[in-house]
Amino acid sequence: MCSASVFFRGSERTAERETTYCGAAAIWMARIGVFPLTANDFARRRRGRLRKLINRPALRDHIIERLRAGWSPQRIAGRLGQSADQRGSLCHETIYRYVYGPEGREHALYHCLAKGRRRRGRRFGRKPRRSPIPTTHWIANRPAEVSNRGTFGHWECDLMIFRTPISKGNNVTSLLERKSRYVILLPNANRRSAAVIGRIGEAISGLPPTARQTITFDRGTEFMGYPTLARQLSVASYFCDPHSPWQKGAIENTNGRLRRHLPVEASQSALAQEELGSLAQRLNETPRRCLGYRTPCEVFHDHITQHLG
Repeated sequence: MCSASVFFRGSERTAERETTYCGAAAIWMARIGVFPLTANDFARRRRGRLRKLINRPALRDHIIERLRAGWSPQRIAGRLGQSADQRGSLCHETIYRYVYGPEGREHALYHCLAKGRRRRGRRFGRKPRRSPIPTTHWIANRPAEVSNRGTFGHWECDLMIFRTPISKGNNVTSLLERKSRYVILLPNANRRSAAVIGRIGEAISGLPPTARQTITFDRGTEFMGYPTLARQLSVASYFCDPHSPWQKGAIENTNGRLRRHLPVEASQSALAQEELGSLAQRLNETPRRCLGYRTPCEVFHDHITQHLG
């Protein structure tokens, strides 16, 4: 059983440690410029900005009206800042916080935003993870002759995804030769890399080696089997930078044209090999201004004949 003196000495040591800790914490916060009163004042001002839309009905109704008219929070805040409106002004971040706050969710204002997300996304992007693709296969190390379309035999590749009622895995590989704009469309039953790369290898294996020198992909996992192309066909593969599909703009533009005939909800029959072959032939037999109004089929076959001869 502890005596009163022992208990008193223990309580005294505990109080001394707590005082020392609080003093050290206060010194540390003072060094980095954080003070309780400053933090409390900052939080109070932040809450005040959010309450501005609640305490000013005219300003709130105006912003809701503009949101439902299709204006973005940046446009609304910028317009209010330029006009001498007696309703007041505010920044776009306050509007976003109101939209995703309890009052905004009650009116489902997030539907008025461009993406219509129920929950707000990250304001700052994730730190990029280390790429599994060696630097030798980055697009920055691709030969310069590929970029200026001066040499035949350089391809771009992409994957078109579809939502079909029978299978969610249906997709189409689109291939385009950069100089001739010749298009090849290949149906796939799933997005596994072995299957996608295997179909690409089958499609270009019959071409002369000079007609299949390089292929440029994006960084989708369906193209991670690219070493197979180098091992079996001696085709060099290069990859766009992360989130930079514009670096293979030719195939992206072609996919946009293909979507007129192959929407996301395309039927199962439209993704059959025969239908895709007819669609590719239609594109390849259409004159292009960039080719001097020759067709991609004509330019492609001229180059094939030249390389075979």
